[in-house]
Amino acid sequence: MSKLNSYRELEHLREHLRQQRRAYKTTVMICGGTGCQASQSPAVIDAIRNELTKQGLSSSVRLCVTGCHGFCEQGPVMIIEPGNIFYCRVTPEDAFEIVYQTLVKGQIVERLLYTDTVSGKSYRTEAEIPFYRAQDRQILSQNLNVDPCSVEDYIIAGGYSALAKVLDGISPDTVVKEIKASGLRGRGGGGFPTGRKWSECREAPGDEKYVICNADEGDPGAYMDRCVLEGNPHLVLEGMIIGAWAVGADKGYIYVRNEYPLAVKHSRIAVQQLRGLGLLGKNILGSSFNFNVEIARGGGAFVCGESTALMASVEGKVGEPRPKDVHTVVDGLYHKPTTLNNVETWANVPAIMLNGSSWFAAKGTQGSKGTKILALTGRIKNTGLVEVPMGMPIHKVVYDIGGGAADGKAIKAVQIGGPSGGCLSAEKFDLPVDFDVLAEAGSMVGSGGMVVMDENSCMVDVTKYFITFLQDESCGKCVPCRLGIDRMLEIITDITEGRGRPEQIPLLEELAETVSQTALCGLGKTAPNPVLTTLRYFRQEYEAHIDRRICPAGVCKALITYSIDSEKCTGCGACLRACSRKAITGVKKEPHVIDAGLCQKCGVCTSECKFDAIRVV
Repeated sequence: MSKLNSYRELEHLREHLRQQRRAYKTTVMICGGTGCQASQSPAVIDAIRNELTKQGLSSSVRLCVTGCHGFCEQGPVMIIEPGNIFYCRVTPEDAFEIVYQTLVKGQIVERLLYTDTVSGKSYRTEAEIPFYRAQDRQILSQNLNVDPCSVEDYIIAGGYSALAKVLDGISPDTVVKEIKASGLRGRGGGGFPTGRKWSECREAPGDEKYVICNADEGDPGAYMDRCVLEGNPHLVLEGMIIGAWAVGADKGYIYVRNEYPLAVKHSRIAVQQLRGLGLLGKNILGSSFNFNVEIARGGGAFVCGESTALMASVEGKVGEPRPKDVHTVVDGLYHKPTTLNNVETWANVPAIMLNGSSWFAAKGTQGSKGTKILALTGRIKNTGLVEVPMGMPIHKVVYDIGGGAADGKAIKAVQIGGPSGGCLSAEKFDLPVDFDVLAEAGSMVGSGGMVVMDENSCMVDVTKYFITFLQDESCGKCVPCRLGIDRMLEIITDITEGRGRPEQIPLLEELAETVSQTALCGLGKTAPNPVLTTLRYFRQEYEAHIDRRICPAGVCKALITYSIDSEKCTGCGACLRACSRKAITGVKKEPHVIDAGLCQKCGVCTSECKFDAIRVV
């Protein structure tokens, strides 16, 4: 394809590509995202492609390798259109049956349909599945329409229409006003108003300005940005180009974790394709606007998700935060005015400019507009990426979309917003997914990680896990974060190992409050959130560890003892054979015994026992 010099040429190309695409009667969309790749989707893709060739269907059936479909734990997944037929957990051996039965004979392969494990009901289409039905997939649904390595696919789906509309007669000031009116807030952490950020950068003095896409997603259990960037990089780039026009920038960076090789690869391909079409470079679509993008790979430091640390990293310096007495919209990358937004924020921009601010603002709550992508993980039946309207209650996400607990145990908490977020108890599940409401409750929307925990989770141990992560990822530049996190971890470790004292609880609270108020950057200021929220909602668990020297969930090894219930034990020997420490003794068909002195409390006996005879006290 040659360079596009005008809006008219882009539309002509779009219609030409759509005419070519009409030759295909059927489309098979197979997820090629990282999650499904781990379940061997590349082998499935090759098998389907070979089968289409064998049966002479290559010219009438289009095979589209897409980004993430969201229902990761059911991968590899595919959708066949027309019909919206949804197949899951597909293997290469299923290729012949899928092609012959469904594509040739028009019959459904029943065993490949999604089946609810509780009700036993099977669902033929994606739209019927409860996991999808309760969502509002404004961004994620676009992953299904495009091959991330094909700019043609994106253009056919309407891509770059918003950019053309903007450059064809919408002034930068009007773009900023439209983003302000939409109520879009940053999807990467604190929820700062996007339009206000753009406005301040536009008004900042200086002819040289930058825009940056923050794709340095480091939260445990979070992968929203990865899936959007690797599944639809052109959507993100279109948002960045519009943002650059609005603030007056001529250069941009996508700062992406090097541990996201597929996102890096697809972003680079997309940038090369846009340069070839003239949608990056000089005089974009025949206008006077010049803009280009480079890919910057992050080194894996969690702190580089913080704006000033990220910019230092792009400059080739150590990724450490700096004071924000002057904001980065005025003094940012290379000390020039810089607008930084995360992947999901940029991805929302094209639809806002195409459909209008009122369309976006119609979804959500008073202070939190649009939709939010969440990574739903943990001890829950349905895990994966979900997109919901802001304001949806947490219980609806956990139970209607997530399907509730995976093994029937009671769910007691969710950790929202990553390691710097907070743990909310089940009593708070009526709270909406809303920036301000969750902040009031001590948590945060953050990047959108939502880790579900059941009654077998020890909240003190969960806090220890997150504080350990934050201690490891702290850059150590400021004293409150460097020493404060260390000291919090020391106290929590004492409590989980049976050395806790009553006076440590108020000390832990005071220390957490001090760190949150005095740390230099966002990582340090929010690091105490897991401590403060678990003390607020699960204080009784801390007290049980200290006062009674027990772990109610049976997790903290120093405070638990394994034994065998002689009335339930059948003497089957399963636990005895599994114990590598030889801590279990007994003869066949008679109750066995655990030697507490030899027991390492690994829990393997619990998982092997089929009679619920192992007791943890």
